[in-house]
Amino acid sequence: MANLEILDVSHSYGPKKVLNHVNLRVGAGQVVALVGPSGCGKSTLLRAILGTHPSTEGRVEVGGELVDRPTRDVGIVYQHYSLYEFLTARQNVAFGLMLDQTSTPYRWFNYLNWRKLRQQHLQQADEFLEKVNLLPARDQYPSQMSGGMRQRVAIAQALIMQPSVLLLDEPFGALDEATREELQLMLLQLYEENVRARQENRVPPYTVIIVTHELNEALFVSDRVVGLSQYHADGENGATIVYDRPAPIFTPDQPKDIGAFVEQKEELIQAVFSPSYQRDHQKYITFWKDHDKDAVAASS
Repeated sequence: MANLEILDVSHSYGPKKVLNHVNLRVGAGQVVALVGPSGCGKSTLLRAILGTHPSTEGRVEVGGELVDRPTRDVGIVYQHYSLYEFLTARQNVAFGLMLDQTSTPYRWFNYLNWRKLRQQHLQQADEFLEKVNLLPARDQYPSQMSGGMRQRVAIAQALIMQPSVLLLDEPFGALDEATREELQLMLLQLYEENVRARQENRVPPYTVIIVTHELNEALFVSDRVVGLSQYHADGENGATIVYDRPAPIFTPDQPKDIGAFVEQKEELIQAVFSPSYQRDHQKYITFWKDHDKDAVAASS
C-alpha cells in the first residue's frame, strides 16, 4: 500500500482555480522533491496533504485513510522553524510526545509515572537529535543556536512523532549555502536508513516530500522529482503534475556532482517552468513505469 495517495485533487479559492486534477502515489521510503513555478499551488497541495485545508474535489489518503483534518500521520517542517524559546533542544523535541501521550491532569495526579515516562521521552529525543547530528547541543536553548541548528531541532521534533509522511516546506531556504549543504547530507542519511530497512525486509521509516525552488537541491536529495505546473494545455483551470521521474541517487559520502544531473535539470526547466512549452507532458510522467522496469531487471 502506498503511504500517500492523491486522487484526482482539484482546489479553488472562490473563482480562482489553483489545482487541476492532481494525481500522485508515493510509496513508503521515497524521498520526493516537489518543484514548480511560483504561484502554481505547491503550498495549497501541501495543506491538502496536511489536512488543514482539504481539497474542494478529490481525496488525499495516507495509509489508506482519508485525510480531512490534521493528524499525527502527517508531519511538517516549515522554512521558519517554530521552537519554544524557553525549552532546550531535547525538551523541544520531546514536547510532541508529551502532548500526544499525556494530559495535564495525568501529569499532576500521576507524577511518579509521568516522571518515568518523561525520562523515556527525553531518551527518545536524544536518539533523534543524534540522527540530525545535534546531540552535543541537546541542552542549548534556541537563542544559543544558529539557524541551521534550530532547523535540525525542528526536523527532529517532526521525526520523533514517526509520521507516515513528512512534509518539508522550503526547509533550507533561509539558510546560508554551507549550512544548507549540511542539511542536504542529513536527508541523504535518512534515505540510507530507508535503504537499509528495505535490505532487512523492514518498512522504510522515512517517507518525505520536500518542496524546494532550488533544482540542484531537488535532484541531489531526492530519489524522485515531481513537477507541478500551470503551464499545460488546461492550465487556465489550475496546475497539475506535468513531470514525475526518478532522480539520481547519491550517498552522504559521495561528492555533490552537479554534472550528473545537468541534462535532467534542463528537462525540468523546459517541462515545468517554461510557459511556451505546452505540448503533451505525459512523456515526462514515467516514475512508476521506470520503477517497475528496474524491479523486473533486478529480479531477472
